[in-house]
Amino acid sequence: GDLAQFMVTNGLDEAAVRKQADTLSFPTSVVEYFQGAIGVPHGGFPQPLAAQVVKTLPVFAGRPGAELPPLDLDQAMADLKATYGDGVGERALMSSTMYPKVFETYMAEKERYGDVSKLPTRAYIEPMELGEEIAVELQKGKTLGIKLVAVGELNAKEGTREVYFDFNGMPRSVKINDRTAQSTRVVRSKAVDVPGGVGAPMPGVVVDLMVKVGDAVEVGAPMLVLSAMKMETTVAAPATGRIDSLSVKSGDDVEAGDVLVTLS
Repeated sequence: GDLAQFMVTNGLDEAAVRKQADTLSFPTSVVEYFQGAIGVPHGGFPQPLAAQVVKTLPVFAGRPGAELPPLDLDQAMADLKATYGDGVGERALMSSTMYPKVFETYMAEKERYGDVSKLPTRAYIEPMELGEEIAVELQKGKTLGIKLVAVGELNAKEGTREVYFDFNGMPRSVKINDRTAQSTRVVRSKAVDVPGGVGAPMPGVVVDLMVKVGDAVEVGAPMLVLSAMKMETTVAAPATGRIDSLSVKSGDDVEAGDVLVTLS
């Protein structure tokens, strides 16, 4: 799924992926897949694609779990309850064991926003349109209709807006912080227009910078990490060279194709 999303975002088909595999910055999950982190398929991975994706990283020769140290499930559950309370169960235990970073992020989001699992996916990811109505099944036989009625004017002093909803025919409003009130959108140059420019393979947020101006890098060396929709992508150097400039810093939002680093 992550590979398909990466291909769609970058306008790549199968032939283009195979041809450009040496220089593409694949999502971390795709690289780990070809390393065999979730197992090796019968007959192995297609070559030379797998070798081009993995590059110099180690690969699993057999079952990945065989190389893991023993896990004390009782202690792991006790640690979870100490952190998140007695409400956690075996599902949380399995999730935190297999995907610790994702689980920590999920629990932090749940603590901040509550249980949003009942929301339709689109309403969770994107803002509702004016007049749009969604149905939220709170429990079996109890469905809440939520309609976005209006968005109030910006309170410039507070940086907030009043948002008006209709909940099963009853008016409700909530005051929200408008995160765009004091921000200006940065329009970046596209990598294709900058000699030596290395572009963002997908929209996302810069979560880690591994290089600085003046550093010498070898082809394939990791330079920074992007995150989008819980999918991390390590942007690697497409060629050997020196970091001439950095166009981003940690925390910056970028669009696909935006220049991140310039090599000379």
